[in-house]
Amino acid sequence: MIRRLLAAFSVACALAVAAAPASAQAPKLPPNVDPQNAIIMQTTKGPVIFVLRSDLAPQHAERIKTLAREGYYDNVPFHRVIEGFMAQTGDGQFGNGTGGSRYPNVPAEFSNVPFKRGTVGMARASAPNSANSQFFITFGDASFLNGQYTVIGQVVSGMENVDKIKRGEPVQNPDKIVSMKVAADVK
Repeated sequence: MIRRLLAAFSVACALAVAAAPASAQAPKLPPNVDPQNAIIMQTTKGPVIFVLRSDLAPQHAERIKTLAREGYYDNVPFHRVIEGFMAQTGDGQFGNGTGGSRYPNVPAEFSNVPFKRGTVGMARASAPNSANSQFFITFGDASFLNGQYTVIGQVVSGMENVDKIKRGEPVQNPDKIVSMKVAADVK
């Protein structure tokens, strides 16, 4: 009897896994992407993968990885989303753009890499060295940010999901990061 129950349970589990929606399964990394420098972000609109540019902004990339590993970004809203410009998130303290992590701010690591569609940049206050935990993803060309904000990465998969994020300043009933992990940590 117990064997039959265990067999039935195993079959039911296998069927449940097979029937799980694709969005519930971890997305595959594109070829030649280093899992140590890739972020898998599950949003309420679907998965997004971005590659961190540790070659351009090593301190910022390390901060994003540290906070992702701590679960800081899980259930954090996209609090500021401007049509044609960008979607901002990463305030795990208050969720409204006024907070940051428990760590000190990160000094600017500006580069000559342009802000274009899918570029991930570090948000900051008016002071150049005030970036902490918040980041944004650009919807299109944002060359007016070049050399004034730190480029930390580039979306390599799921930009169509970023495009679906609800707009607003502030956003009413915002979309969220459901979970955010370093790809190397995803089993």
